[in-house]
Amino acid sequence: MSLKEVLEELKQEAITKISESDSLAQLNEIRIQILGKKGSMTEVLRGMKDLTPEMRPVVGSLANEIRDVLSEHLEGKKAELELKAMNKALAEETIDVTLPGKTIKTGNSHILTQTMQEIEDIFLGLGYKIVEGYEVEQDEYNFERMNLPKDHPARDMQDSFYITEELLLRTHTSPVQARTMEKHDFSQGPLRMISPGKVFRRDNDDATHSHQFHQIEGLVIDEHITMGDLKGTLEVLLKKMFGEERNIRLRPSYFPFTEPSVEVDISCFKCGGKGCNVCKHTGWIEILGAGVVHPRVLEMSGIDSTKYSGFAFGLGPDRVAMLRYGVNDIRYFYQNDVRFLNQFNVKG
Repeated sequence: MSLKEVLEELKQEAITKISESDSLAQLNEIRIQILGKKGSMTEVLRGMKDLTPEMRPVVGSLANEIRDVLSEHLEGKKAELELKAMNKALAEETIDVTLPGKTIKTGNSHILTQTMQEIEDIFLGLGYKIVEGYEVEQDEYNFERMNLPKDHPARDMQDSFYITEELLLRTHTSPVQARTMEKHDFSQGPLRMISPGKVFRRDNDDATHSHQFHQIEGLVIDEHITMGDLKGTLEVLLKKMFGEERNIRLRPSYFPFTEPSVEVDISCFKCGGKGCNVCKHTGWIEILGAGVVHPRVLEMSGIDSTKYSGFAFGLGPDRVAMLRYGVNDIRYFYQNDVRFLNQFNVKG
């Protein structure tokens, strides 16, 4: 059998195998067997060295034609098998687009976040700026700049989570105020700010106390600031949060960083001041502490206390939320129980 006849026979066998293949993997195997480096076509062409010079170009031309024909058959069959595979996949994975879609559940803002944002919105409307600071703070800013030197007895309630002798987790957001006072340029206007955030204290974990909670402290410094300015500001805040019919009461108190200092009460929003279980039958609910900024606190931040004065206050959003929504245990806010948290819708 001549080499030309062998090539023709190889061509017919290959075309038959290609047409009968039923998978892409099988088709690729046939391609390798025929046209690969060790394929049958290559083996046949090695016999061209025994041909006469006249026959070599004839057989070579035939071989190229056969290679082209087989390549066309391979590509055609490949396209056919790919289409078949795609149609099969479409048939097996058909999606009925008329079926109702799956509802994607979206989360709500945490009730403490909602409460803090509501308070922030009130103060933004009053022209205050919101300033955040470090949760790991220096002892100097956390205590000493707040008129609490190292031997001050009031530290006993706040000496808490120390990292080094001079670094601790802040026990209030007052350090943010100290750092802001230090940088404020009064030629640009008065300082009006609130400082929200997490604070940390050594405390018993019970229904009304936690070692971690939230605080929002406010500070205003300008010329001729008085206790009357403080009372007017707190009336706006507390009436917005608890109802326009609320009254407020200031009681003398003591804080190292304010003088004079007051505890601020609101008339009970449940009984209207008549006395109930919420107000412990007093008609009043203690809500926050405040006062006129101590001159020493101003001086330590480089502010002339003979020219400037100010007021400061601090309230706990956790306590505000507990009172507003009748939550009787602060720990519920931190247990991540969705049955509890889902009761509070996002406020628009």
